[in-house]
Amino acid sequence: MAEFELIMPKMGESVAEATITKWLKEEGETIDMEESVLEIATDKVDSEVPAPVEGVLVKKLFNVDDVVQVGATIAIIETEAVSSNGAQVAVDKPAANAPVAEAAAMVEKAVQTTSDEKIPARSDAGRFYSPLVRSIAQEEGISLSELDGIEGHGTEGRVTKNDILNYLKNRKEAPVKPTTAPAAKPAEQVPASSRAAAPASPAPAAKSLPPVTARPGDEIIEMDRMRRIIADNMVLSKHTSPHVTSFVEADVTNIVMWRNKVKNEFLKREGEKLTFTPIFIEAIAKTIRDFPMINISVDGHNIIKRKDINIGMATALPSGNLIVPVIKNADQLNLVGITKRVNDLAERARNNKLGSDDIQNGTYTISNVGSFGNLMGTPIIPQPQVAVMAVGAIKKKPVVIETPQGDVIAIRHMMFLSHSYDHRVVDGALGGMFVRKLADYLEQFDPNREF
Repeated sequence: MAEFELIMPKMGESVAEATITKWLKEEGETIDMEESVLEIATDKVDSEVPAPVEGVLVKKLFNVDDVVQVGATIAIIETEAVSSNGAQVAVDKPAANAPVAEAAAMVEKAVQTTSDEKIPARSDAGRFYSPLVRSIAQEEGISLSELDGIEGHGTEGRVTKNDILNYLKNRKEAPVKPTTAPAAKPAEQVPASSRAAAPASPAPAAKSLPPVTARPGDEIIEMDRMRRIIADNMVLSKHTSPHVTSFVEADVTNIVMWRNKVKNEFLKREGEKLTFTPIFIEAIAKTIRDFPMINISVDGHNIIKRKDINIGMATALPSGNLIVPVIKNADQLNLVGITKRVNDLAERARNNKLGSDDIQNGTYTISNVGSFGNLMGTPIIPQPQVAVMAVGAIKKKPVVIETPQGDVIAIRHMMFLSHSYDHRVVDGALGGMFVRKLADYLEQFDPNREF
């Protein structure tokens, strides 16, 4: 018999830790190879961790709501087989058990540390606190009674790492009420030189919103985890980037007529439905190549100019939440390739089958608000990108068209483009020229092209 260490997997280039949200297997249960052992969550995506070997789960090293670093051992599986990479630990070799013992010791140390401060794993009210939460509370001098007062958003109302860190942030930012101050001297008693040198009075602290109370008959619906993340990210983006939005109305008649002409043949030949989204993404990729300073991110006072053109597409989920899968290297794909990628990502998003890599490393985003019948919108930039394009509903309208014989009025298919951009690094000229160029590409679409 041997022991296999189940490791917290890497969930993306920028993800260093994950939260355990649910154990799917209990200690003593048999596990088949590739069977899911637990569910984890990051600030990007939820996922399951499969077992690379078959055996018996003999030890869980972390609890639900614990935050675990990538690469840490999270469980021990007793197995008779050797994994593909030879990662096994013999039971009769204590030295080889060092990583497991170290992980267990870290948990035990956290529990011991918090117990020294009289913060038990479960309070008198029956509330459970993970070793990580108790360790943070001990380091920051939070008492058990104070901990009991923190609102928890984990399973069964447990306090998570983010809950306690947000509490600490607000706790540190809360203004301290001053003691009774001595009466200030009349202005005429203060020398003019002293008045000139005196520092300016500090700006008043920002007011927090008053608490919202439920009225009789109101229904209270707790945000799910994804909605809380979306809310936090939207507030962060508005605080980070000064948003400006430019609008252009584009004549997409050629696109509409061409799609209507080829969509049945496209489905028959490629086995894929042809929507407008791949056509828009193709045009956006071309426009980014014309204006590469839209394809950037901001790091302090540095601008990172991205080499790859990875276009995210905002996708509504059945739950009402939003996720943004990414078409990698969109400028290197033809329309068929983009269509297959768009349809695959959209289908997997609707069925909660997206992986962490599917939503990583976007450099620009498109949001199709027209799919909900909206004419235009002012989308919020997904950080750390600096721009996002909203495409509105396509509507038939009477439009004045210039011809060699004079102006005429014709019925055309029109669509609004709404381009929101980060005014720290994208000025109105660049933001406006970008959306105008995109409109030109859409209006100049070749109605005789092959797909």
